[in-house]
Amino acid sequence: MTLRSARRPVLALVTDRTLTPGGLETAVAEALEGGVDLVQLRERDLPAARLLAVAQRLREVTRGRALLFVNDRLDVALACGADGVQLPEDGLPVAEAQRLAGPAIAIGRSVHDVAGALAAAQAGADLLLVGTIYPSRSHLGGPVSGPGLISQVRAVLPDFSGLLLGIGGITSANAGEVLAAGADGVAVISSILGAADVRGATEELRAALGARVPSRP
Repeated sequence: MTLRSARRPVLALVTDRTLTPGGLETAVAEALEGGVDLVQLRERDLPAARLLAVAQRLREVTRGRALLFVNDRLDVALACGADGVQLPEDGLPVAEAQRLAGPAIAIGRSVHDVAGALAAAQAGADLLLVGTIYPSRSHLGGPVSGPGLISQVRAVLPDFSGLLLGIGGITSANAGEVLAAGADGVAVISSILGAADVRGATEELRAALGARVPSRP
């Protein structure tokens, strides 16, 4: 599976192990059964060795089933054989990440305005994670843009060949608004990992995106 071959709309899961008392790998596996296409490992408090260990376990869980991106740490992404690295807006420049990684992995960039999105796309980013769209647990009290930001980014990048995903407070109730604004999919944290039934919550989001929900065994 590659970024270009991922089904549309894309449902991405960003990890937060504090929401998974039963274990992060178990929760991710349940989310994959529900229809997640991409997992971004985003445990920013972990030192490199522990993060790599988690990344290696998630690589096995996602192998052949979903794309795996690692937040910020290009070294960990390369070491675990991830499909991509997700660079924060103040992280490594896209061009530098491409120079270091070569064609081995895709380069994502998190952006918060039109200028940032345009700069990332022009630098060659393969995935733009745009937000914060709605109020969210992970950005309490921070500025929110609404789905209009997705429309604005799409307007200045009508021919962007990579993925444009919305993030921030996205639920099954508002995911359709994000797609209607021009996104290729959505990324969520709490809407899946904060649910009592991880697979069920994932299936609900998958249905809200208008894509096929895997049948239960």
